[in-house]
Amino acid sequence: MEQRSFGPTGRDVSAVGLGTWQLGADWGEVSEDDARAVLDASAQAGVTFYDTADVYGDGRSEQIVGRFLADHGGQGSGITVATKMGRRAEQVPANYVLDNFRGWLDRSRRNLGVDVIDLVQLHCPPTAVIEDGATYDALDTLVAEQVIAGYGVSVETCDQALAAIARPGVASVQIILNAFRLKPTDQVLPAAAAAGVAIIARVPLASGLLSGRYDASTTFSADDHRTYNRDGSAFDVGETFSGVDYTTGIEAAGAFSALVRETLGEEVTPAQAAIAWCWQQPGVTTVIPGASRPSQAAANAAAGELDPLPTAFLDGVRAIYDERLREAIHPHW
Repeated sequence: MEQRSFGPTGRDVSAVGLGTWQLGADWGEVSEDDARAVLDASAQAGVTFYDTADVYGDGRSEQIVGRFLADHGGQGSGITVATKMGRRAEQVPANYVLDNFRGWLDRSRRNLGVDVIDLVQLHCPPTAVIEDGATYDALDTLVAEQVIAGYGVSVETCDQALAAIARPGVASVQIILNAFRLKPTDQVLPAAAAAGVAIIARVPLASGLLSGRYDASTTFSADDHRTYNRDGSAFDVGETFSGVDYTTGIEAAGAFSALVRETLGEEVTPAQAAIAWCWQQPGVTTVIPGASRPSQAAANAAAGELDPLPTAFLDGVRAIYDERLREAIHPHW
């Protein structure tokens, strides 16, 4: 799989990484043995970038990833682990200060079993935090103290992404980008490329819609955010099905699956086409699909080896978005 330079960090990471939210919580139960099998399968397939957070299972995901990292040679082995902080307290600007950062990161370092965290990302903080120079002064202090090697910001909106990219110390911006969420291609990706900031594309399958496996009768477990957050009552609704109404999303996903068959053939799955669409966007560094089974992790990684997608497919993705989704999605994020 292609390895890409990760912003100003000097690291190289795989074009397809692995998101590990589902290994901690909010996607139904995943045992630690199953989680480790997913991580091992991804590594065998060439994945070198792993994204977690301190709130995924209240640290469970970090702990599992930390044990995986230790068993695969630890830091310096070519694996990069990125975590996030900021959602263990009320999300108000007053909580985003150096003392809290230190406390949150001490816990994450213990969970991950490392002295220096490769990359920490502010976890979708309020806009005021992203725009405040004091935020970055605190993060720069943590780099100087060798608590973290680098930092980035995970955002909800394109305006937040552009504000973060403008800050000189920011190594990366993580943002939702997929065939149902095209707005970042307009300004965010070009701005990041010009600034040398890495882009981490999350939710590449629109919470599974783009896999083509769901229909109107599909149900999810009660502890799955695709059940309890459809109205955005738990966190930003854009994190669940990319903010697309489920019925509309199912119809658009059917059109996407048909487009894959027509332009790419039967050998490429809709999920692989969606992942390839993400990592092949100019300005994207890595894309982080989740996986709950080893076979799924391997298939997702294989999408990182697909040839350049044909114009007919790319134009078709744009048409589906413009005709079915733009009006409901584009103004909000």
